[in-house]
Amino acid sequence: MWSYDLAREQSASLETLRELCRRTLNAGYNALGLYFEHRFAFECAPWAAGRGALDAATVRALQREFPALTLIPMMNLLGHVEGFLRVQEGSRFSEERFKGLQACPRHEDWRALSLAMVREVAEAFDSEWIHLGGDETQQLGRCPRCEGAPPASLYGEFYAPLLEAASQAGKRPALWGDMLLAHPEAMEAVPRETLIFHWKYWGDPALEALRLREAGFPLALCPTLHAYDAPWMHLRLSEENVRAHEALEPEHFCLTTWEAGLFGSYETMLPAIEAVGRGETDLLGAYHTQGEAYGEWAELMGVALPALGGCFGGENWRHPLRVRLLLMGNPFLAWLHHGEELAGPLGQEAHALVSRALAFAPDAATRGVAQCVQGAIEFVRYAEEAKKAYAAGLPGVAAASLCPAREVFQNLEKVAQGNALRFGGSLADVGRCRLARERVEQAILRVKQYGDGSLGYLPAFEHLTHPAFVPHDQGAWWKVNAWALE
Repeated sequence: MWSYDLAREQSASLETLRELCRRTLNAGYNALGLYFEHRFAFECAPWAAGRGALDAATVRALQREFPALTLIPMMNLLGHVEGFLRVQEGSRFSEERFKGLQACPRHEDWRALSLAMVREVAEAFDSEWIHLGGDETQQLGRCPRCEGAPPASLYGEFYAPLLEAASQAGKRPALWGDMLLAHPEAMEAVPRETLIFHWKYWGDPALEALRLREAGFPLALCPTLHAYDAPWMHLRLSEENVRAHEALEPEHFCLTTWEAGLFGSYETMLPAIEAVGRGETDLLGAYHTQGEAYGEWAELMGVALPALGGCFGGENWRHPLRVRLLLMGNPFLAWLHHGEELAGPLGQEAHALVSRALAFAPDAATRGVAQCVQGAIEFVRYAEEAKKAYAAGLPGVAAASLCPAREVFQNLEKVAQGNALRFGGSLADVGRCRLARERVEQAILRVKQYGDGSLGYLPAFEHLTHPAFVPHDQGAWWKVNAWALE
């Protein structure tokens, strides 16, 4: 099976889901995991489902149309429930207020709601399996209800009744394995028929897999496509990770795919997903079989670009350039962290490479991915030019240098709208581009207003362009008192 990450802002239409089901079956998979967190229209939590969330009627329609394909629900009920916690009705369930991504395992209302969600999902899906999540619960024990309790105890007491409820509904439960490895005592609360999904995206998964097997659990081994941490996708890292998991000859196998927001694109990942389903690990070769242009595009974006290193190389976290450009509400963070490298030879080489990729891009999806990287490089370079002019006492030149940056985000907004309409891509990316453009316009205005030293001092460019800048707060007290941001 492979898992489709709906939780990170995807809003796939029924027709998009049909295409995914068709291609999943044709590639040789027997199951498709629908990972949804808050992106399922729960009747028991009607306040949680945003626009475009998956619903039970769609699931039932797909199950009727594709009886040979098992649709496996992949929930999350403790960690990775930020989509519930950032909604007014759900904010009371947080382990820490407006921090992290975990619910309180001892909040009685959250426990009751989690049970209701398990029963509702079990009724909607025909699958033998139901995945209850459980990964990355690093906040265990931080709220007053939980303080002092061992993390393993908190984990076990939360999940034991949910696993039992899944069994009572006629399902075989599944969990992610990382927290059982971190807190082995929690294994006592987990029935041994529970299928453990073991993921390790960097390094050898064998040792941890052996520990889980020795504890008596059946395993599903879960490599990933390295798209969440790449400008597009690290094809070579993805190949290595798939091979490392396949070498263990797993009884169950799940290719994971994560976070197609920030201009990620499931359309462009499908050739790699399909190749793994066919038992192939030459992912670049899979793109070349789609046509010469697609192969050249994939080689440039997925092999040559990461090989440049710097902010295009491998990370074990979300890709820093995309995050700083769009996710944090301040695109000038991308300049602050990557201005020097992208204004130099690395930026020149990367821009030329991405421009070549755009020339080969065979469709709107591949063009959009390349345009995002190209736009990021161009924005950072415009900001670096503006900073130099500003520091040289030329505020007019600095403002003029930033003007083209508005067009970068206007163009990316159109790309994001196309992604959303065409294949259920992130609607949040549309808003992120609008906010980034507003930040640029705000910075241009500030340069014009205060770049002449009229405050009696010249604010540093990184201070002036920050959303928290306030005239006459020369010391940037908002930054000095960073504890107030928590």
